[in-house]
Amino acid sequence: MADGSIALASDRISQLVRGLLAKRNIMVAPEPSADLRRCGLTSLDMVNLMLAVEAQFDIEIPQSEMTPENFRSIASIDAVVKKLVPA
Repeated sequence: MADGSIALASDRISQLVRGLLAKRNIMVAPEPSADLRRCGLTSLDMVNLMLAVEAQFDIEIPQSEMTPENFRSIASIDAVVKKLVPA
């Protein structure tokens, strides 16, 4: 991981989400369990989010983890990142 801190993963994911929402002129800070599609992210935004998460945490998300459930919310993305980031 870029800064070596898994503790701040959800904050970093939240920043990525807010950035994507801001590009759509949606100025909200979703709760960790909020459905990101309902907050305004499109399918293309979700792909961009996945790529941004990979870059942010210097990981490669396996195809088996690229599911709608794993990218439904900040909390679910955080869980995936914590599984993939070396301890």
